[in-house]
Amino acid sequence: MTDHTINMTAEDDRPTRPALIRGFRGKCPNCGEGRLLHSYLKVSDECTHCGQELFHHRADDGPAYLTILIVGHLLAPALHISYVHWRPEPWTMAIAFSIGCVALSLYLLPRLKGVVVAYQWARRMHGFGTSA
Repeated sequence: MTDHTINMTAEDDRPTRPALIRGFRGKCPNCGEGRLLHSYLKVSDECTHCGQELFHHRADDGPAYLTILIVGHLLAPALHISYVHWRPEPWTMAIAFSIGCVALSLYLLPRLKGVVVAYQWARRMHGFGTSA
């Protein structure tokens, strides 16, 4: 009986976890040196350090959805806890949580876009499999 499994070579392997960490830091998922984003949310066409093509990404609404999901799951319990324990004035809570929501969203959105692009790169999705 012969073994008909597909052998994956080390050069074809793209570890997902290091790529996601690099993407969160806004670095190229391939080398970790070049900038992934050249503007607040604009993905560079290629890495300035290693030349990895990055224009294949299809992040679309994924980062915004993940941002809303995370911000909502962090601030909803905080809103409940602050109301139950301290009973601040409604305007105080509205202003504080609005500022917190906007600040957290602005912080997370480019980082999560980097994570989505890095995940697509690591899994060879949307044309990333054909590039180096």
